[in-house]
Amino acid sequence: MSKHVVVIGGVALGPKAACRLKRLEPDTRVTLIDASKLISYGGCGIPYYISGDVSDHTQLQTTSFHMVRDEPFFKECKDFDVITEAWTESIDRKNKQVTVRLKTGEKQVLGYDKLVIATGSSPRDLKIPGQELPGAFAITNLNSAIEIKEMVSKGDVGKAVIVGAGFIGLEMAEALADMWGIDTTVIEIADQVLPGVVGPNMAKVAQEELEKNDVSVLLGEFVQAIEGDGKVQRVRTNKQTIDADLVILSVGVVPNSELAAEAGLAVSPRGGIQVGKTMQTSDPDIYAGGDCVEIENLITGKPAYFPLGSMANRQGRVIGTNLAGGRDTFDGAVGSFAVKIFDYGVAGAGLSIGSALREGFDAFSAQIIQFDHSHFYPEKDLVAFELVVERGTGRVLGVQGLGSNGDGVKGRVDAVAATLKYKPTVKDIGNLEVAYAPPFSSAMDVVNTAANAAENMLAGRSHPVDPITFAEMWNNRRENNLLVLDTREQGNAEPFVQKHPDYWKNIPQGQLRCRLDEVPRDRQILLVCNTGGRSYESQLILEHAGIHGALNLQGGMGLLTRFGLNPAEEE
Repeated sequence: MSKHVVVIGGVALGPKAACRLKRLEPDTRVTLIDASKLISYGGCGIPYYISGDVSDHTQLQTTSFHMVRDEPFFKECKDFDVITEAWTESIDRKNKQVTVRLKTGEKQVLGYDKLVIATGSSPRDLKIPGQELPGAFAITNLNSAIEIKEMVSKGDVGKAVIVGAGFIGLEMAEALADMWGIDTTVIEIADQVLPGVVGPNMAKVAQEELEKNDVSVLLGEFVQAIEGDGKVQRVRTNKQTIDADLVILSVGVVPNSELAAEAGLAVSPRGGIQVGKTMQTSDPDIYAGGDCVEIENLITGKPAYFPLGSMANRQGRVIGTNLAGGRDTFDGAVGSFAVKIFDYGVAGAGLSIGSALREGFDAFSAQIIQFDHSHFYPEKDLVAFELVVERGTGRVLGVQGLGSNGDGVKGRVDAVAATLKYKPTVKDIGNLEVAYAPPFSSAMDVVNTAANAAENMLAGRSHPVDPITFAEMWNNRRENNLLVLDTREQGNAEPFVQKHPDYWKNIPQGQLRCRLDEVPRDRQILLVCNTGGRSYESQLILEHAGIHGALNLQGGMGLLTRFGLNPAEEE
């Protein structure tokens, strides 16, 4: 008699594990259970369905050969049973049974030899008044997305408020503002967008891109209530009241681990089901994966929560292999991500500078901006890149990138991400071999250049200042006795010198050795150029001449102007 495997959860990990098992062990009987009628869909595609980029929700459920992944598909093409609109009420580990309540109210008991828990996650509950009003949504499943799309397409939404500036929140902001022209406001309790995943400088660039596209961003603000007469009409924060027809709560998710905990499986204090590298729970006959589990963070070595669809699919393959008698492992993750924000792609892996410091690392970040293709190639754009590095060891702890060529940004981040589990140093990344051709990259790619910049900082050769600190120093230039020494050619620097003759001086880098007597010794010198290269060389020239204490702007004017900061245009 063949063994019976029951899978609880039918979105990402569950179907992947079941399909993998059936390919390896066709005689195994598999039953998949899910509470929704809509299963096996690409949840990360929901913002693009709402925007209209994906025209119909069934496209999120289709295979690459255009078959909809529903109950008949899995029965006919994959040879296992699917029970939808069925709620798993309990797991009896002693008797190896699960109790399921069907939509009719009838209860059914299924025996199992092996069990897979793929119960996913639920939106974090803010517990604020009015969050149950019609027009307030937390996007965690396709059913909610269909409701939102219907409201928007009917023209019922003129103003929208998004609570939370994480991945989904920003993707939804773009979907509503760009494709539908809806007046959109993002509210974030932290002091930056994408908190915890990118550093403050890159977050500022992302915020500028949102605001440039008419999305209002409110930072350091939190929602106290959602109000309205029978439906959403406004949002009240700790600072103001904002009119709204639609509210999307996007403040993160928590693992659905109650079923596992009630069955006596090991669950962490944060709520994630605890699993080993084989994805087995504390019961060797029960596997779990996806948004309901915790896995190892390969940077910190600590348990971490990574609710990502791509990770769930990879874990599902591991579970399917092991259900078939294999011994595959999922070692952990570095938390790679990518998000599209209007014309920019943002990607990262590992720790941001803020998270590295919170984890107790003595860390700093090196930030540069450089062309994504060779400088002489006619089609090119600037890409910003940041490495987070541990002092002393030079270990690279994280990487983030941002640019209009989202594919190029993601590819570069992926290259570094693949090395992070091996604890690379800045020297390793500085010498990382990446493919080169002028239409695709520079001979010294931005990845290598960022690592070289970090190595110079570690060696004490480079004394940089980041754009946010530059802006603070510039805003208090009189008190700081500041002089910006612009090392670009005269044509680039002249508008700034004319606007601020007392605080902005131009000496091109190629002339600096001959004009050292023009550099004041009694002022704080701040060196700038377009991208940070010439200002760094100028810093070395000044140091060699005995003029110490000058700082060079990381990323140069190219990164600063992406903040929306341009001293030549100040009122």
